[in-house]
Amino acid sequence: MTKKIAIVTGGGDCPGLNAVIRAVVKAAALRGWKSVGIHGGYEGLLDPVQVEPLNHREMDGMLVRGGTILGTSNKGRFSAKTGHGETRLVDEGIILEAHDNFRSMGLRALVAIGGDGSLTIAQQMYTAGFPVVGIPKTIDNDLAATLTTFGFETAVSCAVDALDRLHSTAESHNRVMVLEVMGRYAGWIATHAGLAGGADVILIPEIDFNYKAVCRKVAARENEGKHFTIVIAAEGAKAPGGSYVTSGDSGENREARLGGIGHLVAREIEKRTGKETRCVVLGHLQRGGQPTQWDRQLCTRFGVSAVNLIAAKQFGKMVALTAHGMAPVDLADAVSKIRTVPPEGELVQTAKALGISFGDK
Repeated sequence: MTKKIAIVTGGGDCPGLNAVIRAVVKAAALRGWKSVGIHGGYEGLLDPVQVEPLNHREMDGMLVRGGTILGTSNKGRFSAKTGHGETRLVDEGIILEAHDNFRSMGLRALVAIGGDGSLTIAQQMYTAGFPVVGIPKTIDNDLAATLTTFGFETAVSCAVDALDRLHSTAESHNRVMVLEVMGRYAGWIATHAGLAGGADVILIPEIDFNYKAVCRKVAARENEGKHFTIVIAAEGAKAPGGSYVTSGDSGENREARLGGIGHLVAREIEKRTGKETRCVVLGHLQRGGQPTQWDRQLCTRFGVSAVNLIAAKQFGKMVALTAHGMAPVDLADAVSKIRTVPPEGELVQTAKALGISFGDK
């Protein structure tokens, strides 16, 4: 009997999802397996089941195509609120209903592509009997079990391009420009982009900042004859006082939508220094578009490795990039801890050695 596997993409969209789908389908086809795609995230496994046969001959062009041809969702009956040290599991009855549908379609394995929330659901599904393999996806790069996640490098490249463009307009108008990027609990995008894009101030969730320190940096540049300043802020950077800035509640079982720290910082800088200040929120531009060459090959490696795990019947695992190449890690371990930027680590210390301020001193 020919083996038939399913692929699902969960959570937010991310550059490289289609490249992973392509790799899984092609690698499976060469083993004589069939592949189907689950539409609309995990919700597609419920009644009515939403599946689509995936032909390996139709995967041409998927390597460079942004988004996901299967669609994705982080709401509905599979919504599992996950946060910093907090997890809310999906109702067991929903998992069992999905499992019954999965078996009735003759599926032998499920490839779940997602971040900490989606992979937490995958772990719960594995515990309930699903033969599932996970692939790490998040532009925040905050899964500790893998050296990097796909989509991160593309998001950083997008942020660096924005900083390059903001430099010219900031210098032309003698302004302070604040760029807000994604990063709920981890400031990897802001730190990497700030270092590569020549930011003067980097604000991240891991380091508490204060406005006096930020404004001191602006004043110091003025004294040096540099009449513009570039600030990059992760959306999860906490306002002085320790609270996240949100743009509203996202609904039951979902985390509050972060956003607004950039505008808040811009207003305070202008009020305290008198410098004309503008804010740009990069937002979902970081999620869209074609993946970079690094993400394309990383996605390909993740997809092929997931098929290898299925062939070896190593379920309940996530494919991880390690110093020695691709390796399986338990899903339970993969979602047990997020990776944050170490305040005393080499990345932050390199930035500080160049005079970049994190707003803490």
